[in-house]
Amino acid sequence: MSEEIKEFSFENEEYRQTYWHTCSHIMAQAVKRLWPEVKLAIGPSIKEGWYYDMDAPFAFTPEHMTEIEAEMRKICKEKLKLERFELPREEAIKFMEEKGEPYKVELIQDLPEDAPISFYKQGEFTDLCAGPHLDSTGRVKGNAIKLLACNAAYWRGDSNRETLQRIYGIAFPKKEELDAYLERIEEAKRRDHRKLGKELGLFMLTDEGPGFPFFLPKGMVLKNTLIDYWRQVHKRYGYVEVSTPIILNRRLWERSGHWDHYKQNMYTTVIDGEDYAVKPMNCPGGMLVYASEPHSYRDLPMRVGELGLVHRHELSGALHGLFRVRCFTQDDAHIFMTQEQLKDEIKNVVKLFDEVYSVFGLPYKIELSTMPEDHIGTVEQWEHNQDILKEAITEMGKDFEVNEGDGAFYGPKLDFHLADSLGRTWQCGTVQLDSQLPERFELEYTGEDGQKHRPVMLHRVVLGSIERFIGVITEHFAGAFPAWLAPVQVKILPVTDRALDYAKELSDALDGQGFRVEMDDRNEKIGKKIREATLEKVPYMIVVGDRDMENKTVSVRTRAGEDMGAMSLEDFTAKLKEVVDSKVIQ
Repeated sequence: MSEEIKEFSFENEEYRQTYWHTCSHIMAQAVKRLWPEVKLAIGPSIKEGWYYDMDAPFAFTPEHMTEIEAEMRKICKEKLKLERFELPREEAIKFMEEKGEPYKVELIQDLPEDAPISFYKQGEFTDLCAGPHLDSTGRVKGNAIKLLACNAAYWRGDSNRETLQRIYGIAFPKKEELDAYLERIEEAKRRDHRKLGKELGLFMLTDEGPGFPFFLPKGMVLKNTLIDYWRQVHKRYGYVEVSTPIILNRRLWERSGHWDHYKQNMYTTVIDGEDYAVKPMNCPGGMLVYASEPHSYRDLPMRVGELGLVHRHELSGALHGLFRVRCFTQDDAHIFMTQEQLKDEIKNVVKLFDEVYSVFGLPYKIELSTMPEDHIGTVEQWEHNQDILKEAITEMGKDFEVNEGDGAFYGPKLDFHLADSLGRTWQCGTVQLDSQLPERFELEYTGEDGQKHRPVMLHRVVLGSIERFIGVITEHFAGAFPAWLAPVQVKILPVTDRALDYAKELSDALDGQGFRVEMDDRNEKIGKKIREATLEKVPYMIVVGDRDMENKTVSVRTRAGEDMGAMSLEDFTAKLKEVVDSKVIQ
């Protein structure tokens, strides 16, 4: 693809956003043609598509959306030219007042006195807008437009202001691209971890505890298996594990900086007349663990892991299954080291990330987040630490993108964005370089020179939130977890009551070898048992009939429908052990 063609393709993010922004104007024009009484608010392009907030005297229904789409297609065929013009402030206000657009008037009034006030005109429709836009509505492919949803939205995000209706849309240059996108959306709905979590008996969410998930027996097997793996990996990489209290006093949080920088997200309480906070992060407790005894340079690097339960206040509207909760287990670690050891430790962490993510088949991209406006420490410290992160990653042959101003308040970080089987990305792992907390907690080690020195520290998480990661992999695998992770690895399905004793014998043998096994001893037809076990996403089913009893064999099926045939129990357990031990993704 030539550079010129690429410039006007969806590979170019700027063009893609301009295309979607133009679509928002086409949608607004369509609505005003159909229902002139509707008042317009704002209509930006977003990560995927666009939305427009509107004040209508009726609720938009799916039938309305169909009408809007049809009118949008007409506007595309009309090939209306988009023309930009500016007006002085008072003229702009009068212009929108005459059009009966009070939300636009308010937007103009809130602009700085010297700000240029621009409009875009297409046919009979004119909208307040900074742009940019395509040059003609004919550039938009009418049959590749789809309006996706309509939700309530507060004007300017203020719950005390007017409630508007927000219509979301998406469009592509080709209808085949729209069809593929809509299929991905449908597949994402089928994989929704909230739906699968309920169907597979993994977890539940209740009104009695919004944002506080309950894990059910099968979900606990999944969670504990994931944690067991986490512990095995960390032991190999030289980590020790600690546990710190959930509630600690205000003085600690003031010392760490969280009271000043994070208090709005913290739950607080009073004990014996003193302020306490439920921990939103494990870090300050980790500082106390390090400071509890003297250290020598020989002890460093000191890698301290913690599966710490943390609580963070999230707005009720932001809660979403296991993806956004108020209580979760953070797979934290704090690594204390000398300045000279820093780069090697960063590389060591990334190697651990590589190993863990590859087990789940999750490729990633790295983002370097730099100094935010709200930060502690000097600019020189920040630049020095940012350079070390860059050098470590570059020396490993890895690429990264820069996310300006999005570092933690105490230091720059590397964020790891994992891509799932649908191509969606999830920020899970992070490596944060911190020179501030060791200073605030006056952490020390005795160097080779016999003098006291300040260690530097890395904060890092691999999975991030255990709960959220379970949500991610539930959707990534569509609930069909690899055998090593599956809550039930084998389901034994006796064909008749005659096979019950042999089925129980098989179940006990597999259970005795450490496999997770269930037996379906209901008086149901074998076809129904197989269908239900398949829906439960159990990796292997053993169908036990008269011939199996006579020959002392097992007839094995997979959830994908493969008939593995009859074999001895010893042969099957050897195959299963190999699949589980290798953590292969079937």
